[in-house]
Amino acid sequence: MHEMQHRLSNLFYAVISLPATAMGFALSIQISALSWLLTTRYGLDIHEVGIVWAAGPLAGIFGQVIVGLISDNVWFWGGRRRPFVLIGGTLAALMLLALPNIGSIDAALGVGNLLAVAVAVALTLDLSINVSFNPTRSVIADVTPEGNARTKGYTWMQTISGFFGVLAYVVGAWFGNDTLITAGVGVVFLFSVVPMFFITERREGPAAAAAERSTATEWGQLWRIYIAHGFSWIGVQTMFVYIIAFIQQRILGDAPGAAVDSGPVIAVSFAVLNTVGFLLPAFVLEPLAERFGRVRVHRATVAVMAAGYFGIAFLASTPVTLYALMAVCGIGWASIVSLPFAIMSEKVDRSRMGFFMGIFNLSVVLPQLFVSLAVGAVVLAAPDKNVIFLISGASLALSALSWLFVREQRGTEAAAAPPPVSH
Repeated sequence: MHEMQHRLSNLFYAVISLPATAMGFALSIQISALSWLLTTRYGLDIHEVGIVWAAGPLAGIFGQVIVGLISDNVWFWGGRRRPFVLIGGTLAALMLLALPNIGSIDAALGVGNLLAVAVAVALTLDLSINVSFNPTRSVIADVTPEGNARTKGYTWMQTISGFFGVLAYVVGAWFGNDTLITAGVGVVFLFSVVPMFFITERREGPAAAAAERSTATEWGQLWRIYIAHGFSWIGVQTMFVYIIAFIQQRILGDAPGAAVDSGPVIAVSFAVLNTVGFLLPAFVLEPLAERFGRVRVHRATVAVMAAGYFGIAFLASTPVTLYALMAVCGIGWASIVSLPFAIMSEKVDRSRMGFFMGIFNLSVVLPQLFVSLAVGAVVLAAPDKNVIFLISGASLALSALSWLFVREQRGTEAAAAPPPVSH
């Protein structure tokens, strides 16, 4: 075991955050560049772009659960999570390299169907990210003791990953998506592959493994966490997908050219949200969680986000007002993408962490599908698009209420010894 892991140093927390950062960076590139590439470079219409994007949630439903289950029960290349991170990270980098070359790939293979090649590349990219995302999060739980150290692992993950996510949007805006993709290939490959050789995973002997498997999983608590987290993601995804309609009507007043002018407003709004989202976890949320408890802090930040959403619905009429209220929403966003992982990881059988992390992902993916299939119809029919943030605010409020039924974990604080590992 490397000394930094034995001491649980800040450098170690940074290192174990990099693989998840790599996958988040790949996802940010996909969000920033995929639709732009498909429409401007390859001439696909919005319906065809939607077909390509449908690959993502489907890959998330199956990829993370299956890979998590498998990774709990294998050991090769010196680890349980390492093989999947190495394979998924390499594939993700290759698929990013393929994104701006879909036309060349189509011509070289003689397929003659640009949409089919685009779907294949996007699906492979999504599967690659999902193959790796679960193990990159599970390994943090594997190599940190329960309690404050576990919280620190996930808050550092979000701070570093969030910083690079914002960086991806900035690079794309200032230097163009082609530069972003080129830089992303290197970042995704290096951040996913190199750190795994500095992390020593533990391989329990038969007695330790049997003891872990005998630990009762708290299913009642898990279902409450899944439901509470799912309500959060209904609100978040509603905002992500439909904010453009709100901006065009309420901020720009349906003026001529509103569709074009909404682009910079959306970009700044998301930049503000994600900047707050990466600054708070390690520097604010972790100390607060150590003092007041993770569930209590998370519940409070989600309630603040609900208030921010309602504020946007009733008060936002200018870009500056929108940006200020998006900063308020960023408080909850910082917590949603960090603290629930630590909370959930202490309710489950640790020997099956990958499986439970995959199930936990369903509380993100299924709400995303619900928003696409159900909320969209409501937004389309509503004459006043503030309904977008009314739905988001109500969903976050329901999430905050649901977290009242999740029990705070006690008695596993930072004094716990680091988990044993084998060389």
